[in-house]
Formats: sequence, C-alpha cells, structure tokens
Amino acid sequence: MTKQNNTHRVAAVQIQARLADVQYNLAHVKELALEAIAQGAKVISLPEFFTTSIVLDDRLWGCALPPENPALDMLIELATDNGVLIGGSYLELRDGDIYNCYTLVRPDGTVTRHDKDLPTMVENAFYVPGNTDGVHQTELGGVGTAVCWETIRSQTINRLAGKIEFAMTGTHWWSIANNWTFMRDQFEQLHVANRALFRQVPSNFAKYLGVANIHASHCGEVKGKFAWLPKRLWDVDVETSLLGETQIVDNQGNVLKRLSLEDGAGVIVADVDLTPTTPSLDTPNRFWLPDLPLTTRFSWSQQNAVCKGIYQSAKRDGLF
Repeated sequence: MTKQNNTHRVAAVQIQARLADVQYNLAHVKELALEAIAQGAKVISLPEFFTTSIVLDDRLWGCALPPENPALDMLIELATDNGVLIGGSYLELRDGDIYNCYTLVRPDGTVTRHDKDLPTMVENAFYVPGNTDGVHQTELGGVGTAVCWETIRSQTINRLAGKIEFAMTGTHWWSIANNWTFMRDQFEQLHVANRALFRQVPSNFAKYLGVANIHASHCGEVKGKFAWLPKRLWDVDVETSLLGETQIVDNQGNVLKRLSLEDGAGVIVADVDLTPTTPSLDTPNRFWLPDLPLTTRFSWSQQNAVCKGIYQSAKRDGLF
C-alpha cells in the first residue's frame, strides 16, 4: 500500500568492475554502497553482474556463486547493519545450472530473488533463462526488478504492470566493438544510435509502468572474445565500453540524477516519491519496446544461437 508521504532517499551505484575478479568487485561495490548510506539513502540499486563484467572469457564460469555466497553475505550485512533495501544481480549456480540472479535484501535480512528471463547474446554462454516475475514484496510495497534487455521487452512490462510501487533495475550495456576496423563508419553510426537508445531506456521503462525507476550500471572497458561461429570455431578479440547511464527517474519519467560513461564509477542520490501513477506510455503489442535496428536484431539472434551451444559444452565438460 502507498502512503500519503511516500518520499524516500534512494541511490543508484555505477561501478567499474574488473573482469572475473569477484573479490575486488565486492570491495568496490561495498565502498560505493557505504557512500550512498553515508548520504542517507534507504534504497540502493546495484547493477546487473556486480560481481564481474561479462564478455566471452573462460574464467567466468568460475565466477558463478552458490546460493550461499560472499555477494549475498555482503548484501545482507549492508541491509541489516544500515536499515536499507539493497539489490543487484550476479551469476548464481543452483541445481546444476547458472542463472542471472537479481537478489533483493530487505532491512530485516529477508532475501528474495529474480532470475533474468532471457540471456542477451554472449550471456547465453554463461547462464540459462529464469521464470520468475520480478515482483518483490517489501516494507515499501511491491518492488519490480529487471535487468538490462528485460527493460526493453514488452513481456517485462506486462508481468510488472499494476503490481509494483517502484522499480530497481540494472544494466551491463555494451558499446559497439571499439577495436574492429572493418566497416568502421557503419560501426560508428551504430555506436551513436546504440548510446542514444540506451540513454532513454530507464526513463521509458518508468513511463511504461508509471513508477519511479532506480537504475544502476557499469562503466569502463572490457576485453575478451567474440564467437562468430558455433563450437568456438572462430573467436575474435573484442574490446568494448560499458555505457554507464546510471539514473534516478521519477514516476513521470523525469531523470532526476544521472551518471554517464564519462563520469566513471560513483553514486547518485535523490529524494523520490515512490507512489505509482498512471503510465504515460502505452506498451506496444510486440516483443521489443523500441523499434530496434535490423543489425541489432540480427546480432541478437545470431549470438543467442552461437552462445547457447557454448554454455552446453561448458556444462558437459564440468566447467561449473
């Protein structure tokens, strides 16, 4: 239930993670979360994959954590010691498979989880789809959680609509490859379009649901491999940037605070009315909320197909 005075101080965290260095990343996240707490935040949104950035790299299967793990311990400690609601996602190994698990911890230590519904492109090499709705019951009412490309699919809006007071979202959104020299002019155009699309995503997500959205993200560079063909027959080097766009958005879709890629790691804090209102955007009757370019949709299909096989091979080979 909502309250007449439903304004709360919230924070979103932007991190610059190290690939496959869970220990370092947890210390980095904790430092930023404590900075948010020092500024009075009672709700703290962490990014998707806050334990490691993601690219095709064999070390990442070893970064999947069991249900009882140091990342969860850190969230519980921060929540219970400081009376905050805090959440973000990491790779969790459970019942023989890995999930992209958004874990939300309440001030009393209660833990609830949401597994991302569909892996995005290379992510298919490291986890399988989940089937939860992303709705968490808390002292502040229903909280909707979604990560990265969940926030640009109509099925996410449909499962959260009318059930939540506000949203906590996180992303790990790549730029176009920085190191590929062929078709450079076309890649530059795609990069500009990709960045422009991403900047609007947290605000539009709020508008589709009529709720405030506390959105956390990554920044910095990531290097690894890109699989062009199945069975890793042709992997090439890829260097990419993580695009930032950590934002606090009100229930009208107005961006109150923002960190861009260029701002680096940090924290934003704002006092926000967490009362839901009437959505200002109608959910389209199609799979994707935005009209994605053909090249993006092709990459989605091609990478999904290639990288699902990589996950199955890793599972058969006992890599996790």
